[in-house]
Amino acid sequence: MLFILGVIFCFIKPLNSLLGKNEYLDIAIIISIFVIVLMMINEMMKPRVVEEDVQPFMQEDEQLLWDDSSFLVELNQNIELSPDEMVYVADEEDETLTNFLENYPEVLEAWAQTIGFQIIYLPMLVKRLKEKRVFQYHAPYLNDEEVAKKDIHNDFLLQYFSNPADKNRVKQGFIRVDNVHRTNSDSDKPIIRFYPLSAKSNESLPDQLDKISKQIVNERSQQDFHIENTDAKSERALIGYDNESKENSEIQKSNDDTNDLIEEVRERIAQLRQRGISQFILEQLIHPDNRLSRLVVTKDYRIVLPDYNDMEIKMEPLVKAVYLLFLRHPEGIMFKFLPDYREELARIYAELRPVGLTDKALQSIEDVTNPLLNSINEKCARIRGAFVGQFDDYMAKSYYIDGLRGEAKKISLPRNLLVWE
Repeated sequence: MLFILGVIFCFIKPLNSLLGKNEYLDIAIIISIFVIVLMMINEMMKPRVVEEDVQPFMQEDEQLLWDDSSFLVELNQNIELSPDEMVYVADEEDETLTNFLENYPEVLEAWAQTIGFQIIYLPMLVKRLKEKRVFQYHAPYLNDEEVAKKDIHNDFLLQYFSNPADKNRVKQGFIRVDNVHRTNSDSDKPIIRFYPLSAKSNESLPDQLDKISKQIVNERSQQDFHIENTDAKSERALIGYDNESKENSEIQKSNDDTNDLIEEVRERIAQLRQRGISQFILEQLIHPDNRLSRLVVTKDYRIVLPDYNDMEIKMEPLVKAVYLLFLRHPEGIMFKFLPDYREELARIYAELRPVGLTDKALQSIEDVTNPLLNSINEKCARIRGAFVGQFDDYMAKSYYIDGLRGEAKKISLPRNLLVWE
């Protein structure tokens, strides 16, 4: 500062001889004060300039870390979600989010009730399916060790994103069915909305969930109007319907065909919307190959499937007697000829009842072999339920009594798989 004042005094020194000493000092002081003020202003402006230069970069960097805006993505046609499911997906696992989702299920449950959705966290979903032995229901030949190996991570669904750019935008968040539209190939395809979630946000995770809730409410209010109109337009387009076109008057008159087609469209959309992620996960992890088990009838007439983890099929004595009767007749039995098998059925039933046959038991045998009564149909339904209650009908149908109306009913299991002890 003193150096600057000295320079100023030297620079205006010639004025001393022209104006006099006092005037010279006054002018020098005024000029010095003016210069000093300019320098102070310049110093004050420097931080502001730096802040303006840095701030946009910081905002851009934060935007790269997390974008809190939702966006639409399109999935491949072979994956279908239920419209009441919110599924968590993550391209990069975040420890904070993982701990939150796994250790605070009550927060997610409360949030789910608020928005009317079922919250799906895939690793926990697969764990529940294992505990409930759902895998073994669809593939009863799997042992416990094979089931334990079935696993899915949170990035599983990303492989079904149609657009690679969408996949690159996803870090962590939830997806849900936003809409369904028809493709050029006349099939239904879901449109999915992604909602980001981030531990790097300035907002707490519950606050972020609340923000997503409000966004969903707003989207649904707009979507209801959109779907109502677009569905009507789609249906009219599908049937070639146009009120303003006289050329379509012939189609307009075909009310039956039109209604059938509209109903078919609605049913197809309804079927799509009713599917859930659990079924899809099972289809991806398990590919039933109709691997049939041997059926063993033990000496004490237990029915065991040794190749399905020694599964035992339990039935009431009379129901089991009917089943054993049909097992003994691979050619099948027509219901109208059941009276011819009454004595054989009674012998089988007697072997299952060590106390002997009472009058009530004999009446039950007579009823079940009377084709005019519904007793035989009821017993066949119970037999089917005994198997389908243990494993999927895809394989169970080979074990229970079945057949077309008017034809012999039989058990289609290959007899080389039947073992009588």
